[in-house]
Amino acid sequence: MNAVLPGGAAPADTLLRVSELRKYFPVRKGLFGAASGEVHAVDGVSFWMREGETLGLVGESGCGKSTTGKAILRLLDPTSGTIEWRGRRIERLGRAAMRPYRRELQAVFQDPYSSLNPRMRAADIVAEPLRNFERVSRAQARERAAFLFEKVGLHADQLVKFPHEFSGGQRQRLGIARALAVRPRLIVCDEPVSALDVSVQAQVVNLLADLQADFGLSYLFVAHDLAVVEHISDRVAVMYLGKIVELTDRRSLFRSPQHPYTEALLSAVPVPDPKAKRKRIILTGDVPSPIAPPPGCRFHTRCPYAEERCRVEEPVMKEVRPGHFVACHLRNAPREGAMQ
Repeated sequence: MNAVLPGGAAPADTLLRVSELRKYFPVRKGLFGAASGEVHAVDGVSFWMREGETLGLVGESGCGKSTTGKAILRLLDPTSGTIEWRGRRIERLGRAAMRPYRRELQAVFQDPYSSLNPRMRAADIVAEPLRNFERVSRAQARERAAFLFEKVGLHADQLVKFPHEFSGGQRQRLGIARALAVRPRLIVCDEPVSALDVSVQAQVVNLLADLQADFGLSYLFVAHDLAVVEHISDRVAVMYLGKIVELTDRRSLFRSPQHPYTEALLSAVPVPDPKAKRKRIILTGDVPSPIAPPPGCRFHTRCPYAEERCRVEEPVMKEVRPGHFVACHLRNAPREGAMQ
């Protein structure tokens, strides 16, 4: 049975399972704010994650990656679909019922400065979630904060500083320490290194990998930088206009992409070898509006291989080889130099 479709088989150690997740935002116009349409930000996303796994979620800006992460964290209420956390459905839980799960589901945001309270010292920022879920003394909270500072590569004497006194990379480390304070099992990393310098990006990505090994964490790693995703992910899901179009393990995706959109994304990744040559695939046209997605395959308006069927029939996710899933009508008819 298909593992990424609703009702499909999932491993025994499945931590998170998302089925047909949708999140629509109303578009309001006029004096009284009447709804005139909906933005289909996330439109039928399905996947599962194992314990201790890193799942990369990639795609262009506006494809619904961050909205998917926020819906899983219940920062946004999904329009429809199911979210199962360790076998328990949480997509409709109220505030009180959701509280026990909050400590297991944490986030690291893209802009570390805007996610940190500028009026709080670093020690209080890290200790605040701990005091929110546990009865600890001030000394115990500070001891935990000092321990986490050491784990993320900061010094204990920096606990008295305010967020503006840290560099960008240090602020992101501070945000990671805050997420770790309540001993979570899953961290949604929403573009955690995109605002950092390249050299600092590598340090933070390596830090996340080390922390995963130390604490047994799982990551949903949202990013648009495929080089970063290749370094940290076990499996990768590619999103386009609110839908997952390809999902497989990291090696299969980068060696043998099966969807034309994935091909185009990978062709834009810089190659470190100056002698290596890669054919750049230039996608024509603009990304369609999520208010009125095109019929059929949503990528057909930009796909160089689109056929008539692609324009009228929406492809379903199919397993083209063990563990490699793709939503494309052309997967059984490779073109010259494509989808091999």
